[in-house]
Amino acid sequence: MNWFRRGVYFFCEPGELRPGPGCRYRIVRIGTHALTSGSQSTLWKRLSQHRGTARTRSGNHRGSIFRLLLGIALARRDEIILPPSWGNGSDLGSAGRWFGMERADIRQVENDLEMRVSHYIGTMPFLWLNVDDAAGSESERSIIERNSIALLNSYLEPAVYPPSADWLGRYSNRVPVQRSGLWNNHYVDKSWDPSFLDAMERWVERTDPG
Repeated sequence: MNWFRRGVYFFCEPGELRPGPGCRYRIVRIGTHALTSGSQSTLWKRLSQHRGTARTRSGNHRGSIFRLLLGIALARRDEIILPPSWGNGSDLGSAGRWFGMERADIRQVENDLEMRVSHYIGTMPFLWLNVDDAAGSESERSIIERNSIALLNSYLEPAVYPPSADWLGRYSNRVPVQRSGLWNNHYVDKSWDPSFLDAMERWVERTDPG
């Protein structure tokens, strides 16, 4: 596939539908990348960090807050033991030092849950928007991400499209996730600026999936 270099992505989730005829998914996760000046991060790289490794069907939750949040919710819902190292340390080495374990042992303890997360994310449809502007915190990608999250969540007021009673996010240990209906920690308690829709419309017109 001819992936865009940069963009904003919008994940949906099986079972999370908007009211009305047909199958219309509710947005459950919004994100982007390359928000630091000079960053070379690509859209494909960021999505692959969320999805996990195709060869091993595992992944690295330390490189994706999306994976970290999903893993905790899956463990709580399915009543499985959450690995004590889950979410601790910036990498396997630092987690191993913290718990007095080898990297390979940390990986083995976490692998079952990493695979569960990869499988779950693998079932989630997503859309992406070509927003190929310069890397930086004030890029239009950042503006679209922040405002889309503020618009589509239910943290401050009832959502137009609320999460279902069975939504996995209800098992999250993070209040922003539970209350917002999104797998997002940040910007759920912010107001949104309608002018961002103009920027979004411009980039929609430039987005050709090929």
